[in-house]
Amino acid sequence: MAGQNLKGIPRLYAAWINSLSGLKAAWQHEEAFRLESVLLLPLAALAVWLGQTGVEKALLLGSLLMVIITELVNTAIEATIDRIGPEQHELSKRAKDMGSAAVTAALALVLLVWILILMH
Repeated sequence: MAGQNLKGIPRLYAAWINSLSGLKAAWQHEEAFRLESVLLLPLAALAVWLGQTGVEKALLLGSLLMVIITELVNTAIEATIDRIGPEQHELSKRAKDMGSAAVTAALALVLLVWILILMH
């Protein structure tokens, strides 16, 4: 992992490169991430258009970004579990199911925020 012994700006640059690598891997290997990312673009434009205040726009956009963040964490959990081994294990299933539940909760947040703001 690049950047472990770096300090300051070189450390930030290495972290940026690692983050881009993570986004690239998620795009290449996770259909759910691709779908959510593609949906994010038109919904983000709609959020900017529909939000009447800066706070509304931030909430609409932030709820969308929360789905992407949660999907990335879920994908990392799944990759880690898969790295440990292919055999079925109750703890592995629990971890994957909890990651999936987190994504579902983030999607529910999108619905809640958008409904509450748009009904206002």
